[in-house]
Amino acid sequence: MALLFLSTPARIPVWRPLFDAAGETLIESEDAVCDPAEVTAIACWQPPEDLSRYPNLRAVISVGAGVDHLPPLPQGVALSRTLAPGIEAMVRDWVVMASLMLHRDMPTYLEQARAGEWRGHPVPLAASRRIGILGMGRIGTLAAESLAALGFEVAGLSRSGKAGVVPMFAAQDFKAFLERSDMLVCLLPLTPETRGILNDETLSALPMGAKLVQAGRGAHLDAEALRRALDAGRISAAMLDVTDPEPLPADHWMWSDPRLIVTPHVAAETDAAEGGRHAVSVMTALRHGAPIPGLVDQSRGY
Repeated sequence: MALLFLSTPARIPVWRPLFDAAGETLIESEDAVCDPAEVTAIACWQPPEDLSRYPNLRAVISVGAGVDHLPPLPQGVALSRTLAPGIEAMVRDWVVMASLMLHRDMPTYLEQARAGEWRGHPVPLAASRRIGILGMGRIGTLAAESLAALGFEVAGLSRSGKAGVVPMFAAQDFKAFLERSDMLVCLLPLTPETRGILNDETLSALPMGAKLVQAGRGAHLDAEALRRALDAGRISAAMLDVTDPEPLPADHWMWSDPRLIVTPHVAAETDAAEGGRHAVSVMTALRHGAPIPGLVDQSRGY
């Protein structure tokens, strides 16, 4: 049994001691594979096009938190997303930062600063701002807890609307959820059902002057729908960490629109040690026939 590593080479000095300590074999590249039958797992962002070369492959590990970029895997090959608490905490921090920046009108102040204009605006109480979170998984739950602790009125939306750390809306109550969201935070996985969900219909259901925090996936957002919502005053400002395409072209309108703040998909980065420990745990599970950590239902996309 061996894991084939097809990711950032700088992580190898961190991963190798972890694999050595666990008694697991780590192969650093496809060129280093002596016996393809030895490979039982691949850690990568994109797997090799021809996986049939590895007849005993049993798992592919996405070295990031997302899996929507991966193609369908062959029958019998499991998909694992890296479970790294650091990723969840980093995205939570970015969401809280973005929410506070929009709450305190930072796009306006940044534009004023560029113009050399010294002018204050009314400061709303956090308790007066209703935040709605799309995507109440592990990261959404962390963000909801943090924002609620800061005094915001936070609610979440999930398929079932089951009880959570904040009041929850079910999928059938989507419109009511949007109508009460002065700030909408998107943390959804990208699936066929969620692709393009931030569209004209969704954005027009938000209260006039609402704000948008987008840290899900770029393909959730219809950029032209956002521009129409901004021009209509439905959305007053937005902060985006993900776009479609990525990287965002240098001449794209989003860079220069003063109502937007764009960061280049930097909300989180997988910590090398946490990623290595997750990969070791997957190998251990494969060796002992145990449940695979971070197992993804490929039919649902998460």
